[in-house]
Amino acid sequence: MTFRSLLLVTLCFLSLSKLATAQHEKPLILAHRGGAYEYEENTMEGFRACYDRGLRGFETDVRMTKDGILVILHDDTLNRTHNATGSVEHMTAAELKEVTTKKGQKMLFLDELLHYLADKPGMYVELEMKTSNKELYPDARIEEYCRKLYDAAQAKKPATSQYLFTSFDERPLVAIRALDAKTPMAIIASKPLTEEFIQRAERLEATHIACQLKGTSRAAVEEAHKKGYFVNCWPGRAVEDYYLAIGLGIDVHCTDIPVAIQSTKEKLP
Repeated sequence: MTFRSLLLVTLCFLSLSKLATAQHEKPLILAHRGGAYEYEENTMEGFRACYDRGLRGFETDVRMTKDGILVILHDDTLNRTHNATGSVEHMTAAELKEVTTKKGQKMLFLDELLHYLADKPGMYVELEMKTSNKELYPDARIEEYCRKLYDAAQAKKPATSQYLFTSFDERPLVAIRALDAKTPMAIIASKPLTEEFIQRAERLEATHIACQLKGTSRAAVEEAHKKGYFVNCWPGRAVEDYYLAIGLGIDVHCTDIPVAIQSTKEKLP
């Protein structure tokens, strides 16, 4: 590396550090699946560890069993993360109580997570509605799923916490909005923030937008802010992603390494 290149890198780092200092409260650090790269994803171990480390933003994934019980799982099947195979949608809650993660932790049910959070004020929690697979979630099942999720979240949410309903699938967002005209919710897409994306959020009456960090511009974030939207960018898998999130001026940084990012944040001047 030449001296000029080294100087440019140093100046860039100093600029980012100053920016981070000025905006140290923003973005909120969101523990994606309870810290998916630091703990077994979507487990009480991960959520507890993140909370104990000072994280106050959680993201998780909600599915519904064959007998209508809400559970925490990202994938369409248990194959990758648990010592079992198949979809939770084809199993009963009783069957899932016998299922463990690859490292031996028990299957996490939504009511267990909500109970844990019930005495923890000031939390920001994103509940992703994993209903995009229409074979597992035909239209006829959406209303039941959304009603149960909404009622469960509202029943245990501390007054000072914000619980957000999110999805790639528009159907549950429409259903949630029909249940509550004001509850916060976000449309998610695996693409950068664009004007088209903002228009989609407007059509769905969403309050938040969740988009890819890579490719999102500061101008697009500012445009979303002008229209009253909160912006969540993901995925975050390196400290550099956190600095980029600060530079973009986003509201929430969804990261798989929340404890590492929290440590970085605490070291800022």
